[in-house]
Amino acid sequence: MLHGRTGLSDDDWQNVVAGELAGLGVGVDVPRFTDPDEPEQDVWLTELGEHLAAAPRDTERVVLAHSLGATLWLHHAARLAEPDPALRVDRALLVSTPDPISPRWAAPELAGFAPTPLDAAGLRRSTARAGLVVGDDDPLCPLDASVALAAELKVDLDVIRGGGHLHAGTGYGHWPSMRDWVLDRHTRIRANVPAPVSG
Repeated sequence: MLHGRTGLSDDDWQNVVAGELAGLGVGVDVPRFTDPDEPEQDVWLTELGEHLAAAPRDTERVVLAHSLGATLWLHHAARLAEPDPALRVDRALLVSTPDPISPRWAAPELAGFAPTPLDAAGLRRSTARAGLVVGDDDPLCPLDASVALAAELKVDLDVIRGGGHLHAGTGYGHWPSMRDWVLDRHTRIRANVPAPVSG
C-alpha cells in the first residue's frame, strides 16, 4: 500500500483493505513514508526500494498506490533501466493519480515530484500488469486528464462515478471491490454502494 501526501488515516481504504487482507492470511506491507506533509521524492523512492527488496518473492506481489503514492510508483518505474526482480511486482493499481500537468505541482512541498514521468516501457519493467482507477469528479485529476494518462501509459482505466479523490471522505473507507481485486486480478473495480439506512 503506497499512501499519498499527508499519509493515511485509520479509516482510509488502504488501511481498511490491508486489515481485511491480513485477516485472510495475505501478507501486507503498509509503509509510512517520511514527512508525508512535506514529501521528498528521493527519500520516498529509497524507502519504497527498501520495502520492495524486503518483500517475499515466492508469491504474487501487488501494489495499491493512492494519489501521490501513484505518482511515486511512476517515478520508481521510470528509474528502472531493466526489470529487477527485487523491485518489480506482478500487479500495480494506481488510484487517483494526480494530473501530471496540474498547476498544483508548482506547490513548493511537491516540487520534487514534478514533472510526472509517463514512461509506459518503464511501467512494464516495474510491473507485469498495471491499471488506473479514478473518480469521474476527482478535483486533482479531471476525467479527460485521466483518460489521456491511461492512453499514454497504455493501461486500462476504471472510472468510478461520484468517487471524488477516492478516499474515506468520499465514501471509500471500506472498499470490497478493491479487496476482491487483490485476491483476483479479473475483478473489475466498482463504486461502493452506500449501506441502506435503517429505521
